[in-house]
Amino acid sequence: MDFFHSEAFSSSIKELMDEHHVPGFSIAIVHNGEVASAGYGYADVEPSKPCTADTLFDVASSSKSLTAAAVALLIDDDEKYPEVQYEAIMSHLLPDDFVMPSAEYTESVTVEDILSHRSGMACHDDSYMGPHAAHPDDARSVTRNLRNLPVAAPLRAKHIYCNMMYTVAAYLVEAKTQQSFSSFLEERFFRPLGMKSTSVQPIRTLAKGFADRIATGYYWNKEKSTYKGFPPPDCPEGEGAGSIITSANDFIKWIKALLHHESPINKKVYQGLVRLRSLANPDAEDLAPFESPAIYAAGLEVYYYRGYTVVGHDGMISGFTSRFFFLPELGFGAVMMGNATGAEYVADAVRRKLFSAILKVPEEDLAKSVSWDKEGDNNNENDGAKDEEKEDKEVQPQVTPLSAYVGKYWNPGYHTLTVQIKDEKLFIDATDRSFRCTITFDHVSDQTKYTAHLYDIYEEGDEPLRAEFVFGGSRAVRLGLDYQEILNELIWFEFMPEGKA
Repeated sequence: MDFFHSEAFSSSIKELMDEHHVPGFSIAIVHNGEVASAGYGYADVEPSKPCTADTLFDVASSSKSLTAAAVALLIDDDEKYPEVQYEAIMSHLLPDDFVMPSAEYTESVTVEDILSHRSGMACHDDSYMGPHAAHPDDARSVTRNLRNLPVAAPLRAKHIYCNMMYTVAAYLVEAKTQQSFSSFLEERFFRPLGMKSTSVQPIRTLAKGFADRIATGYYWNKEKSTYKGFPPPDCPEGEGAGSIITSANDFIKWIKALLHHESPINKKVYQGLVRLRSLANPDAEDLAPFESPAIYAAGLEVYYYRGYTVVGHDGMISGFTSRFFFLPELGFGAVMMGNATGAEYVADAVRRKLFSAILKVPEEDLAKSVSWDKEGDNNNENDGAKDEEKEDKEVQPQVTPLSAYVGKYWNPGYHTLTVQIKDEKLFIDATDRSFRCTITFDHVSDQTKYTAHLYDIYEEGDEPLRAEFVFGGSRAVRLGLDYQEILNELIWFEFMPEGKA
């Protein structure tokens, strides 16, 4: 605790925040039952509002630990829910709702499979519709849409991180308990643990009267050297996968419960949550010295460092980052939250400092960071490859009139995309999706092959995808987008003539 309260520790955090353009950062630790916390910088930049350990952040995928624990409580209750077990078949628990694209998967995927990202389903994050859509998704509709989405690997053959399956888990809780997922968490976790300011979705945080404590998310525009701010969005279509709004002072109570098996966590529930299931990094790439590959359990990742077990998870959405971990053998845990994606790097560096202090290891021995998001690293590399491909091929002029591509295109899993013309380019407004973006097209070759540029409305930037049109006669009748690179095939949308339902 002396290290945590030292001026050197505080100064290092502030320096890291400046380096990575993070306006606000909050941290709490627990050691042998004793809790300490602190906040740094600003929850809001303009007007400035200090960030404290009670500032509320969207912790994104760190929420998955509570979703898995909610399912674990059902599993632990043999009297009310004897049918809910880790090895139970999901389609038997949710008949008619949980249907995969083939009977092989439908009749085989278990509760354990969806909680450990080994169902074979690709992430398909761009398939679900947000609150701005004409027909927004919820946990049930996301579950029912699985039948329309292609799988990417044989069952249990590969770790594929899939947010949707945690929304399915939230729906399982709702279907079995006959209460909303948020009410279940409130009743079984938040109130018993004294997490009074924690809620599912910003709208419920506002309803509790905590509007003045919610941090603004920020994106740092490097070219303009300015921050772009935005509030955490409501994502009812993502419940279970994320969308828990909490503070460092609240969330450390959850970590403490896990560490010490405090109610509602008992030994059986804990063992179910940390059971090793899916190897997230089978090639053991980019490991720090004395560190094992990470293994996904249920809403938690587990790895081993210098003989000690490290359990935790991280979370990231536009403008917000979180990370928590605990070392059960040492009774130590920590949670960190920031209101910019650059907080990922701050949290990783602070984690190393905490490891150094608690394990009595020189910090230089921890110089190489633990990478919790190998998929993110790979995506960056692939984006670079796409950029090179685009630069090599982006030479042929657009000859076919753009009007030949305009119209609505439909895919049963990804719904409708409307191609328009804007600023003399093909354009799609996809801001009705959960991951809100717009898409513009640059011609590559043959009047059919394009590079589609996804522009995130919050963090701007450009995520290039391979795109292709197929013509029937004088107009485009199919649109393919490389939404899921892991599939090695495009997601195809069929043209919908006017008047067609």
